[in-house]
Amino acid sequence: MTEILTPNQTQVLRLLCDTIVPSLDRPGDADGFWARTATDVGADQGVLDMLADMPADQRQAVGGLLDILALQGFQPRASQESREQILTTLSLASAPAAAGIGSLTSLILLMTYGRTNAAGRNPNWTRLGYPGPVDTRADEPADGRTITPLRIDGDRELTADAVVVGSGAGGGLIAGRLAAAGARVVVLEAGRYRTESDFDQLELPAYQGSYWRGGPTATADLNVILMAGAGVGGGTVINWTNCLKTRDGVRREWATEHGLTDLATDAFDRHLDTVWRELSVTGKCSELNRVHEAMHRGAEALGWSFATIFRNWDEKRHDAAIAGHLGFGDRSGAKQSTAKVYLEPAVLKHGAEIVDGCRVERVLVENGRAAGVTGRTGSGATVTVRAPIVVVAAGALESPGVLLRSGIGGPATGDYLRLHPCTVTMGDYGTDMRAWWGPPQAGLVNEFAEVEDGHGFLMESVQYTTGLGASSVPFTSAAEHKQAMADFRNNGSFIGLIRDRGHGRVTLDASGNAVHWYALTDDLDVRNSQRALEAQIRLHHAAGARGIRVLARGIPPWRYGDDLEVYIDRARRVPLRAGGATIFSAHQMGSCRMGADPATSVADPRGELHDTPGVWIGDASAFPSPSGTNPMITVMALASRTAENIKETSL
Repeated sequence: MTEILTPNQTQVLRLLCDTIVPSLDRPGDADGFWARTATDVGADQGVLDMLADMPADQRQAVGGLLDILALQGFQPRASQESREQILTTLSLASAPAAAGIGSLTSLILLMTYGRTNAAGRNPNWTRLGYPGPVDTRADEPADGRTITPLRIDGDRELTADAVVVGSGAGGGLIAGRLAAAGARVVVLEAGRYRTESDFDQLELPAYQGSYWRGGPTATADLNVILMAGAGVGGGTVINWTNCLKTRDGVRREWATEHGLTDLATDAFDRHLDTVWRELSVTGKCSELNRVHEAMHRGAEALGWSFATIFRNWDEKRHDAAIAGHLGFGDRSGAKQSTAKVYLEPAVLKHGAEIVDGCRVERVLVENGRAAGVTGRTGSGATVTVRAPIVVVAAGALESPGVLLRSGIGGPATGDYLRLHPCTVTMGDYGTDMRAWWGPPQAGLVNEFAEVEDGHGFLMESVQYTTGLGASSVPFTSAAEHKQAMADFRNNGSFIGLIRDRGHGRVTLDASGNAVHWYALTDDLDVRNSQRALEAQIRLHHAAGARGIRVLARGIPPWRYGDDLEVYIDRARRVPLRAGGATIFSAHQMGSCRMGADPATSVADPRGELHDTPGVWIGDASAFPSPSGTNPMITVMALASRTAENIKETSL
C-alpha cells in the first residue's frame, strides 16, 4: 500500500493536531475536556484516513506543507505559543500557505469533535451537552431495504426507453413518472443506496456515505464550502425538508426573460400542488427548538416576518428527537424522499432498474441524437445503457461535467452556476440551547426576501453538528477556540441565504472531473450579503444573545456591553471570500440552465438540449436563475413538467 505520509510528516501532523487542540490546565475539568488533546480522540488517524482517499497530488501538497512547517521550527521542543506563531507567520507569507493551514486546521477540528469511538461516542460531547444518536434499536423502522440495485459483476450493456443519470429531487421524480407511464427506465446513480437501517445518526459516516465528495468540499478558489447529497435519492435523503414553493416573482422572471411561459400560469401551479401532495408536505411536524424560539422572539421584537416551515414528512412516524439528526439520514422513515416516494414504486411496481455506484462518463450521441450513456462502477466495470431518451440529473455540480465530457450542450454548459451563498452567525444565549433537538429548519424569517430588484435573503437555522460546527468556528488561538467549544452548547446559529445575481462556473480538470469556481463579487450580492450579516446580528441581539460571533476570520465576537453598531460596521466590512467570511452553499443551481437563447442556455424552455435532441436536463442545473428559496419543491415541480414534456414528445 502506498505510504500516505512519510514518518516525519506523520509526526508533524500529530504535533499539529495537538497544537490546534492541546491539553490545557483548567480548574474544575471534571470531564477532562480541557486536558484532552486532538490525538486523544484519534483526530490524527482520522486526518490520515481522509488523506488516503484524496488524489495523490493533494496528499503531496499536504506532505509538502508539513515539511515546510518542520523547516520553520515546528517541533515538539517548541512551546505552544511558538508553534501557534509559526502557523500565523506562515499563513501571512502566502495565500497558498494560508489556505493549506486553514484547510488542515478545519479538518483537525472536524475530526476532534466529530470522530467517534466503537460505541458511537466522542468524549468531548459531554462538555458540549450533546447526547449523541437517539437509540432506536427497540423500534426499528418497518420499511427495511426495498430497492435492490442491479448487481454489476463486469462490463454490462443494458437497453431501455429512457436512462436517467442521477436519482435526486429531479432525476428520481422523472424516473418514477416515466416508469409509471410504461417506459423501460434505467437509473444510474454515482452514490450508493441506503435506507433507514443504514443510518447511524453519526456525522462523519454520514458525510462519507451520503454526501458529494465525502462531505464539506471547497470550490477550487476556496471561496465557498459546498454541501450536496450523493446516493439513491440524492439530496432529498439528507436535506432538512424545508418545503417552499417557487415565488411568483421568480416564476414571472423565468416566463418573460427565459421563455418558460407556462410558469406564469396555472399550469405550473398544477405541478407544484401535485408534488406537494405526493410528498405529504405538512406543517404539523415543525416544533420550534430553542434556536427557533430565539429567532421567533427576535423577529417579533424587531417587527419582522416569521413563518413556520412546511416539511415533506410522515406525521405518523414523526419523532422530534430523531428529526434533529435528519441531515445524517432519517432513521425513523418519516422523510418522504424521492427514493421512497418515486423510486420505490418505479422499481417495485413498474420494473425500473437502478445501478448504484456508477459514475456516468458521457452521453452517447448517434446521428446528432441521444443514444444512451456510458459509465463506470467503483470496481472499474463499464456500464452502457442504450436508450433514445437521456435525462441528465446528476445535480448542478456534476451534470455540466457529464455534458462537457460528452462535447454537447453548447457554450453555456457549466456557466451560470448559482449557489445561494450563506453567511453564518452564532448567538451565545447563556443557556443550553439544545440545538440538536427537533427539525433543523422549523422557522424562517423572510422579511428581506426581495429587498432590492427581486433579490434579497432569507434567514434560517441549521442542523446541529459537532464536527462541522467546530471546524467552522474561526481559529485564532487554541485556547480561544477551546473556550468557544466549551460554550458551544449555549449557542444557536442563523444563516443568511442570498438569492445571487452573480454566478460561478463549472469546468473540467485534466482527468475530466468537474471543477467549481465561484467568487462573490457582484455588487448586489455583496450588498445583500452585508445586509444579511447585519440582519442576523440584529436578530440575535433582539432575541437576547449575550454574545454574537460571525463565522469569519479577523473579527472577534461581540460581547454584551460592546457597541453593537460598531460591531455591525465591522461585520459588513468582512471580505466575502477565502480568508474572510466562511460561506456555505447547500443549494447548487443553474449550470445547465433552460432558456430560449442557445448562446446563454443549455436546454430549451421545455428542458431538451438545444443542440442534442433526446437529451433532457432534469435537476436544479436547469434553473434559469436562482429560486431564492430552498429549491427542492421547485426542482421537483420543474421535473414533473419536464417528465410531462418527455412523455408528450418522445414516448
